[in-house]
Amino acid sequence: VLDKALLRPGRFDRHINLELPNVEERRAIFRVHIRSLVLAGDIDLESLSAQTPGFSGADIANICNEAALIAARRRKEKIDMRDFMDAVDRIIAGMEKKSKIISDDEKRIVAYHEAGHATASWHLPHADTLLKVSIVPRGKSLGAAWYLPQEHQIYTEDQFLDRLCAALGGRAAEEVVFGKISSGA
Repeated sequence: VLDKALLRPGRFDRHINLELPNVEERRAIFRVHIRSLVLAGDIDLESLSAQTPGFSGADIANICNEAALIAARRRKEKIDMRDFMDAVDRIIAGMEKKSKIISDDEKRIVAYHEAGHATASWHLPHADTLLKVSIVPRGKSLGAAWYLPQEHQIYTEDQFLDRLCAALGGRAAEEVVFGKISSGA
Protein backbone atom coordinates (compact mmCIF):
# COMPACT_ATOMS: atom_id res chain seq x y z
CA VAL A 1 0.00 0.00 0.00
CA LEU A 2 1.46 3.29 -1.09
CA ASP A 3 1.05 6.60 0.70
CA LYS A 4 -1.75 8.59 -0.95
CA ALA A 5 0.62 11.53 -1.40
CA LEU A 6 2.62 9.42 -3.85
CA LEU A 7 -0.49 8.80 -5.94
CA ARG A 8 -1.55 12.43 -6.39
CA PRO A 9 -2.04 13.62 -9.98
CA GLY A 10 1.25 14.35 -11.69
CA ARG A 11 3.34 11.99 -9.58
CA PHE A 12 2.69 8.87 -11.61
CA ASP A 13 1.27 9.16 -15.11
CA ARG A 14 -0.27 5.72 -15.21
CA HIS A 15 -1.88 3.51 -12.60
CA ILE A 16 -2.02 -0.19 -13.38
CA ASN A 17 -4.46 -2.33 -11.44
CA LEU A 18 -3.59 -6.00 -11.27
CA GLU A 19 -6.21 -8.61 -10.53
CA LEU A 20 -5.48 -11.59 -8.37
CA PRO A 21 -4.70 -14.77 -10.31
CA ASN A 22 -7.46 -17.19 -11.27
CA VAL A 23 -7.21 -20.93 -10.64
CA GLU A 24 -5.17 -21.68 -13.79
CA GLU A 25 -2.80 -18.78 -13.09
CA ARG A 26 -2.35 -19.92 -9.48
CA ARG A 27 -1.48 -23.42 -10.73
CA ALA A 28 1.19 -21.89 -12.98
CA ILE A 29 2.53 -19.82 -10.07
CA PHE A 30 2.72 -22.95 -7.90
CA ARG A 31 4.70 -24.67 -10.69
CA VAL A 32 7.25 -21.83 -10.65
CA HIS A 33 7.68 -21.91 -6.88
CA ILE A 34 7.95 -25.69 -6.47
CA ARG A 35 10.71 -26.11 -9.07
CA SER A 36 13.46 -25.86 -6.48
CA LEU A 37 11.69 -27.99 -3.86
CA VAL A 38 12.10 -31.72 -3.25
CA LEU A 39 8.56 -33.06 -3.47
CA ALA A 40 6.83 -36.33 -2.66
CA GLY A 41 4.74 -37.92 -5.39
CA ASP A 42 1.38 -36.99 -3.85
CA ILE A 43 1.44 -33.25 -4.65
CA ASP A 44 -1.81 -32.18 -6.29
CA LEU A 45 -1.38 -28.73 -7.83
CA GLU A 46 -4.96 -28.74 -9.07
CA SER A 47 -6.23 -29.12 -5.52
CA LEU A 48 -3.82 -26.53 -4.12
CA SER A 49 -4.72 -23.96 -6.75
CA ALA A 50 -8.45 -24.59 -6.18
CA GLN A 51 -8.06 -24.08 -2.43
CA THR A 52 -6.31 -20.74 -2.73
CA PRO A 53 -8.80 -18.29 -4.31
CA GLY A 54 -7.88 -14.69 -3.59
CA PHE A 55 -4.20 -15.56 -3.10
CA SER A 56 -1.54 -13.48 -4.81
CA GLY A 57 1.70 -14.79 -6.26
CA ALA A 58 3.46 -13.71 -3.06
CA ASP A 59 0.91 -15.64 -0.99
CA ILE A 60 1.57 -18.76 -3.07
CA ALA A 61 5.33 -18.33 -2.65
CA ASN A 62 4.70 -18.06 1.09
CA ILE A 63 2.71 -21.33 1.04
CA CYS A 64 5.59 -23.12 -0.71
CA ASN A 65 8.15 -21.73 1.76
CA GLU A 66 5.93 -22.58 4.73
CA ALA A 67 5.40 -26.14 3.42
CA ALA A 68 9.17 -26.56 3.15
CA LEU A 69 9.62 -25.32 6.73
CA ILE A 70 6.90 -27.65 8.01
CA ALA A 71 8.52 -30.62 6.26
CA ALA A 72 11.93 -29.67 7.69
CA ARG A 73 10.48 -29.42 11.22
CA ARG A 74 9.06 -32.91 10.72
CA ARG A 75 12.53 -34.07 9.60
CA LYS A 76 11.27 -35.20 6.22
CA GLU A 77 13.38 -35.43 3.10
CA LYS A 78 10.48 -34.57 0.80
CA ILE A 79 7.59 -32.14 1.05
CA ASP A 80 4.25 -33.91 0.77
CA MET A 81 0.67 -32.80 0.28
CA ARG A 82 0.00 -32.77 4.03
CA ASP A 83 2.80 -30.21 4.47
CA PHE A 84 1.21 -28.03 1.80
CA MET A 85 -2.25 -28.37 3.36
CA ASP A 86 -0.88 -27.44 6.78
CA ALA A 87 0.85 -24.44 5.20
CA VAL A 88 -2.41 -23.29 3.59
CA ASP A 89 -4.17 -23.66 6.96
CA ARG A 90 -1.50 -21.59 8.68
CA ILE A 91 -1.68 -18.82 6.12
CA ILE A 92 -5.48 -18.71 6.03
CA ALA A 93 -6.24 -19.16 9.73
CA GLY A 94 -2.97 -18.61 11.60
CA MET A 95 -0.82 -20.86 13.74
CA GLU A 96 -2.33 -23.60 15.87
CA LYS A 97 -2.68 -22.40 19.45
CA LYS A 98 -1.79 -25.61 21.24
CA SER A 99 -1.16 -23.66 24.44
CA LYS A 100 -4.67 -22.15 24.47
CA ILE A 101 -6.58 -23.72 27.34
CA ILE A 102 -10.18 -24.49 26.45
CA SER A 103 -12.61 -26.14 28.84
CA ASP A 104 -14.51 -29.25 27.83
CA ASP A 105 -17.74 -27.20 27.76
CA GLU A 106 -16.15 -24.69 25.37
CA LYS A 107 -14.85 -27.49 23.15
CA ARG A 108 -18.35 -28.96 23.03
CA ILE A 109 -19.87 -25.59 22.05
CA VAL A 110 -17.23 -25.05 19.36
CA ALA A 111 -17.70 -28.59 18.03
CA TYR A 112 -21.47 -28.19 17.69
CA HIS A 113 -21.03 -24.71 16.22
CA GLU A 114 -18.64 -25.92 13.52
CA ALA A 115 -20.77 -29.00 12.89
CA GLY A 116 -23.69 -26.63 12.34
CA HIS A 117 -21.79 -24.82 9.57
CA ALA A 118 -20.81 -28.15 8.03
CA THR A 119 -24.28 -29.68 8.22
CA ALA A 120 -25.99 -26.61 6.78
CA SER A 121 -23.56 -26.25 3.88
CA TRP A 122 -23.69 -29.99 3.15
CA HIS A 123 -27.45 -29.82 2.58
CA LEU A 124 -27.53 -26.54 0.62
CA PRO A 125 -27.23 -27.02 -3.15
CA HIS A 126 -25.76 -23.57 -3.82
CA ALA A 127 -23.36 -23.31 -0.86
CA ASP A 128 -19.62 -23.53 -1.43
CA THR A 129 -18.16 -27.03 -1.16
CA LEU A 130 -17.10 -27.88 2.38
CA LEU A 131 -13.40 -28.77 2.53
CA LYS A 132 -12.89 -29.50 6.22
CA VAL A 133 -13.95 -28.59 9.73
CA SER A 134 -11.67 -28.11 12.71
CA ILE A 135 -11.99 -27.35 16.41
CA VAL A 136 -8.26 -26.70 16.74
CA PRO A 137 -7.78 -23.09 17.90
CA ARG A 138 -5.97 -20.97 15.31
CA GLY A 139 -5.37 -17.24 15.35
CA LYS A 140 -8.34 -15.63 17.10
CA SER A 141 -10.81 -18.44 16.41
CA LEU A 142 -11.50 -21.59 18.38
CA GLY A 143 -12.63 -23.52 15.31
CA ALA A 144 -13.29 -23.10 11.62
CA ALA A 145 -15.03 -24.53 8.60
CA TRP A 146 -13.07 -24.27 5.35
CA TYR A 147 -14.80 -24.10 2.00
CA LEU A 148 -13.80 -24.26 -1.66
CA PRO A 149 -15.43 -21.11 -2.94
CA GLN A 150 -16.58 -20.96 -6.53
CA GLU A 151 -14.86 -18.21 -8.47
CA HIS A 152 -17.94 -16.49 -9.87
CA GLN A 153 -18.17 -13.00 -11.27
CA ILE A 154 -21.90 -12.87 -10.55
CA TYR A 155 -23.77 -14.60 -7.72
CA THR A 156 -27.43 -15.57 -7.88
CA GLU A 157 -29.90 -14.96 -5.08
CA ASP A 158 -29.91 -18.71 -4.35
CA GLN A 159 -26.11 -18.70 -3.99
CA PHE A 160 -26.21 -15.72 -1.63
CA LEU A 161 -28.98 -17.24 0.48
CA ASP A 162 -27.25 -20.62 0.74
CA ARG A 163 -23.96 -18.98 1.71
CA LEU A 164 -25.78 -16.94 4.33
CA CYS A 165 -27.53 -20.04 5.69
CA ALA A 166 -24.20 -21.89 5.88
CA ALA A 167 -22.67 -18.92 7.72
CA LEU A 168 -25.54 -18.96 10.23
CA GLY A 169 -25.47 -22.75 10.60
CA GLY A 170 -23.17 -22.56 13.63
CA ARG A 171 -25.47 -20.13 15.40
CA ALA A 172 -28.50 -22.30 14.60
CA ALA A 173 -26.77 -25.41 15.95
CA GLU A 174 -25.99 -23.66 19.22
CA GLU A 175 -29.62 -22.56 19.58
CA VAL A 176 -30.95 -26.06 18.85
CA VAL A 177 -28.48 -27.96 21.06
CA PHE A 178 -27.97 -25.52 23.95
CA GLY A 179 -31.07 -23.31 23.76
CA LYS A 180 -28.86 -20.22 23.61
CA ILE A 181 -25.96 -18.81 21.62
CA SER A 182 -22.39 -17.99 22.60
CA SER A 183 -20.18 -15.03 21.74
CA GLY A 184 -18.72 -17.14 18.92
CA ALA A 185 -22.08 -17.36 17.18
